[in-house]
Amino acid sequence: YYPNLASHTPNQQSSPTQNHRSTAMKLVKSTTAGLLSLGFAATNTLAFQPALTNLQRQTPHTTLSIPTSLDAVKDGQEVATIQILMSDTGGGHRASANALRDAFNVLHETEPNRFPLPIHCDIVDIYTDYGPFFPYNQYVPLYKIMAEYTFLWKWTYEIGATPIGMWLNDFFSELWCFDPFKECMSRDPLNPEKQSGERADLVVSVHPLCQALPLKILNSLDTNGASRKEGRTTPFVTVVTDLGGAHPTWFNAGVDKCFVPSTVLREAAMRRGVKDEQIVQYGLPIRRGFWRFGADYSQSPTVENEAEEMKGVHHKPTIRDQLGLLDIPTVLIVGGGDGMGGIVSQAKAVGEKLQALASKRGDKDGPVSQMVVVCGNNKAAQMSLSPPETKWGSDIAVNVQGFVNNMDEYMRASDILVTKAGPGTIAEASICGLPCILSSFLPGQEEGNVPYVEENGFGCYRGSVEGIAETVESWLGSAKDIDGSVLEQMRDCALRAARPDATLDIARDLADMVYKRREELKKL
Repeated sequence: YYPNLASHTPNQQSSPTQNHRSTAMKLVKSTTAGLLSLGFAATNTLAFQPALTNLQRQTPHTTLSIPTSLDAVKDGQEVATIQILMSDTGGGHRASANALRDAFNVLHETEPNRFPLPIHCDIVDIYTDYGPFFPYNQYVPLYKIMAEYTFLWKWTYEIGATPIGMWLNDFFSELWCFDPFKECMSRDPLNPEKQSGERADLVVSVHPLCQALPLKILNSLDTNGASRKEGRTTPFVTVVTDLGGAHPTWFNAGVDKCFVPSTVLREAAMRRGVKDEQIVQYGLPIRRGFWRFGADYSQSPTVENEAEEMKGVHHKPTIRDQLGLLDIPTVLIVGGGDGMGGIVSQAKAVGEKLQALASKRGDKDGPVSQMVVVCGNNKAAQMSLSPPETKWGSDIAVNVQGFVNNMDEYMRASDILVTKAGPGTIAEASICGLPCILSSFLPGQEEGNVPYVEENGFGCYRGSVEGIAETVESWLGSAKDIDGSVLEQMRDCALRAARPDATLDIARDLADMVYKRREELKKL
């Protein structure tokens, strides 16, 4: 379900098929320089490739606009427009963009006095759809390869974070992508197929590679080509979708606002020259299923009662019954949209420990614990973990799922989550009061998420299947003391760290900005 969880560290690699490995390694060998470009440098071959014209490359406009409830805007109705720039290098960027889109719709419906105008979002994967040639238009498949072979990710990430790496990325991106990206940012957000001369009222970036160049393009557009360095009047905002650590390209002092989810990233932004008054700290934008249930969206909760309020908004036994699960201690294991991350070996190791724990207790009246495994699109993993391929003992109940659209319900039905250290998943688990065992992380990008979870007291990192299984056994078997069991204590810590209103808080600020911009345009 989570495409951004589709990788793992080397000590937990699941073996890809021989054809996949052969193809991947051939591509790695033949495009080392291209991979470096994805890590924010460039190749010598790029320096001799002419930019393609509109007639030479396929026009992507027919697939870019993401449907919203505001698509059927009537002629003559005033509507504010926001273009959201991203790339599908991991599922978190599009998920954040969609979450903001949904929040604008909710605010318009629930707070019409403050937000009377509908806001239409034009969400675009600018690299896939407007990248002129390799590697720019192939960032998504290259990302998947490097996430599989994490030494490549570590190499490109670290080189790209150096001053020379960032300079090379800026130089070659502007050289080859300025014109096609300018076409993207000049398009009519309400009708991308039509060249109407209308542009978005505000531009939002939810990707680390969508700051420097888009800002230069807006300077050019707002000055009729007179300057790429100054003159921008169109508001530009960055919404950072990482959590405990982030690449320096996320932060640009030229933005109007930079929304960050944590104190660590606030400090990282300031080290990059972003001023304190430009930074807003709310939390991560997450999907609507994880927003405060039943909340009055026009009110802001007090910090003091937030954890207590979140405890009571979902009834775990009821959710379990609706999902067809037993009302017993439950472990949730997720393997990303592609079901990677060693999910089969993790599930089998945890299953064995749960069996052993049941035997110790000597309870033979039926299953005493439960394991839910969400395999995503990995059909092979789903089949491998299902009977007759795998026979589970009678002391545990096992529910194996493929791709699901209700991960919020499965999280709220569970007591422990085993997952890769993706920022969105961690934020969602925190909102659900769900203790986490982090099984792996992408070097650099997700490395900081491990101390974020550990320091906030709602989980730990275990880099081996044995360590994961032993931790599950320890947590489920822990005795209660004056502060409750280990799981109860971690659940309280998770709820204290939760930011269920972050998406709506960000959307309110963005809506205020886009409304102000429209008033300015009316005066011109």
